[in-house]
Amino acid sequence: MKLAIFDVDGTLVDSQAMIAASLTAAFLGEGLAVPERSRMMSIVGLSLVDAMAALAPEHEAARHERLAAAYKEAFWQHRSRGEHTESLFPGAEQLLAKLRAREDVALGIATGKSRRGVAHLIEKHGWQGWFATVQTSDDHPSKPHPSMIVTALAETGSEPAAAIMIGDTSFDIAMARAADVGAAGVSWGNHATAELTSAGAHTISNDFNELERHLESLWQERMR
Repeated sequence: MKLAIFDVDGTLVDSQAMIAASLTAAFLGEGLAVPERSRMMSIVGLSLVDAMAALAPEHEAARHERLAAAYKEAFWQHRSRGEHTESLFPGAEQLLAKLRAREDVALGIATGKSRRGVAHLIEKHGWQGWFATVQTSDDHPSKPHPSMIVTALAETGSEPAAAIMIGDTSFDIAMARAADVGAAGVSWGNHATAELTSAGAHTISNDFNELERHLESLWQERMR
């Protein structure tokens, strides 16, 4: 069974506005200077406490924990008020549907989002039953630790050669390489293509049609 594991933020979903607004609220709530937007986007994909440590390395662990909690609260407040809508990138749902319809492919998720956040996404888009494995920051070390992918392989019975991680950040690519699975980068997310290349991406796609072709070529190459 082939396995396509998708990151969420920056890969399937354009969540930059929501993330920036929630980080801004968290830092202001702690009386701290708000990081520049480029720095905010650089940590997308990390688990929350690790992200806060990267954004505020001069502060202690307890403050990182408070920032993470404040971020979660701000995020859910924005969502409950319908602010900063998280939209699917064009072509995302179409590719997921095509892959789901295939008998030789299973879908997975590996994300820095919480399990609650992923459950909301799945319910919002009617994706119940689409994903054979869902791995979140609630249950694993932060990317790029390979734990999410290792667990996804175990849950689906897939071999590393038949699995591909699809993501927009160097953390996704490094996680894929650490787990010895295919690493498919996408150019429309939070890290520059040069960062994806440096992290070891096997391919970099500029839209979902190109991603579909790259997945096929990677599977053919790796499963010989």
